[in-house]
Amino acid sequence: MLAKTLMIQGTCSHVGKSVIVAALCRIFKQDGIRVAPFKSQNMALNSYVTKEGLEMGRAQVVQAQAAGLDPVVEMNPILLKPSADKVAQVIVMGRPIGNMSAVNYHQYKPFLLDTVAKALEKLREEYELVIIEGAGSPAEINLADRDIANMRIAEMADAPVILVGDVDRGGVFAFLVGTLELLSSTERARIRGFLINKFRGDVGLLEPGLAWLEDKTKVPVVGVIPYYRELGLEEEDSVSLENFIGRQLLNASLTPNDNVDIAVIYLPHISNFTDFDALSREKGVHVRYVASPESFGSPDLIIIPGSKSTISDLGYLKNTGLAELIIQAAEKAMPVIGICGGYQMLGRKIRDPHHAESNQEEMEGLGLLDVETVFSAEKTTSQVTFQIIGGWPPLLQKMVDLPKMMEEPGYLSGGRKVPLEGYEIHMGTTRRGPGASPLFKIKRKGEERELEDGAVNQNGLVWGTYVHGIFDNDVFRRALIQFLKERKGLRSEPLCAARAEDRLSWGRDKEESYDRWAEVVRQSVRMGLLYGLTSLKPRWSWHSLSSDGTI
Repeated sequence: MLAKTLMIQGTCSHVGKSVIVAALCRIFKQDGIRVAPFKSQNMALNSYVTKEGLEMGRAQVVQAQAAGLDPVVEMNPILLKPSADKVAQVIVMGRPIGNMSAVNYHQYKPFLLDTVAKALEKLREEYELVIIEGAGSPAEINLADRDIANMRIAEMADAPVILVGDVDRGGVFAFLVGTLELLSSTERARIRGFLINKFRGDVGLLEPGLAWLEDKTKVPVVGVIPYYRELGLEEEDSVSLENFIGRQLLNASLTPNDNVDIAVIYLPHISNFTDFDALSREKGVHVRYVASPESFGSPDLIIIPGSKSTISDLGYLKNTGLAELIIQAAEKAMPVIGICGGYQMLGRKIRDPHHAESNQEEMEGLGLLDVETVFSAEKTTSQVTFQIIGGWPPLLQKMVDLPKMMEEPGYLSGGRKVPLEGYEIHMGTTRRGPGASPLFKIKRKGEERELEDGAVNQNGLVWGTYVHGIFDNDVFRRALIQFLKERKGLRSEPLCAARAEDRLSWGRDKEESYDRWAEVVRQSVRMGLLYGLTSLKPRWSWHSLSSDGTI
């Protein structure tokens, strides 16, 4: 039998569909249901590489992890990665098929329906419940004839739909009723509940409106979810980051003197900024995003992140004056790290002879690393393990002996040897000159040979890598932070002396975040109604389980 389905759609983008699906995945998992997430089409620059070396949207990775699953590309068969305002790279079942304009992609979408249907069917064959996330709004009538993300998918899956509205932005009743009015009669019949998200204050003040809404539409309100700060979940795209930067600029107090100050350069086409989530959750570390020379300050570490449009964003750094500030800081021995596109920008030159990413064929880099990059049409996507190549001065010297230290009793890994892991997503090949040394030895999943990755300059304070996720490795991250603290004259315990309760375990922290968020949603939503829509029953009560998950 195929799995039951439940679909979460929204009145518009950014109403919280992704995190609500993540919470429901965790709740159903807690209740003993084999559940998986699905989103036919995702548009985001935060992506992930599966064990099979296939690229998918980060939001479905979060949802899969909340469900206790390894992410697979069937959970997100189509990923759009914008490279300009009207152009995006189209990735189908984890592989790029080319760049398309918005008009061309709209015309191409019907040809992808079969791919979407097969991916959804595969999940439904393997699980008991598939929770489907819509995209944007189902009431975008100009796009409805070629819809492959909302009501057409609900019909394909025969899924009841919960419509989510964001009360925090205002006009939630108009959003919900207006969306319903713009749907066809058969589409309206699929809307089986409303869910109001991000409510601040006493829910009693909302109850007259809820009663009116139910009377007006004959659709029940499934729940009201409170506004919740600091979910601890990875973000889907840069809209949340833009909002964060806006709040950050309004905050007069920047970095306390007793904190390590890490400045991540905000790029117009920033990608995979989830690379820095683990750093931002460490005690005594302040991660801020720098979008202008005025907010540059005097950080303890500069990080240039990945980019979907590297040459364009490099031009942005030069035009705003940020490039000059980065170069001056490096000349004064301030550490600088480049990840993926940021690594390419640190080099002497970037070439794009086949216009794989840009109409501009060549641009001078920042010149802080003796490397040159050439773009090609072929994309490298792979999970990797990596180890540090030893022998450099200050920034990396503490990390050289990590493999040996990880086996010591009382160390961060608890006496177990823990591999350093990450993943690659890039379209360029970078070659080192004599003034740079390799940074990592990497081994791609499924391959036996070791490769050299990245580059480090002669004083060891500027380095770059193609490996994403390096700071998710607890031992690597902590060694870097310890170096920065000692360099700043701050108190820093030896790595092996830190108490277990004082160490951030990024994997454990994410699991706890999923559980906290799931509990908020569970207490706010009529789960009995949702179970009724799915015709499923919980196998046990989550609150009757012990801390280790046993009954």
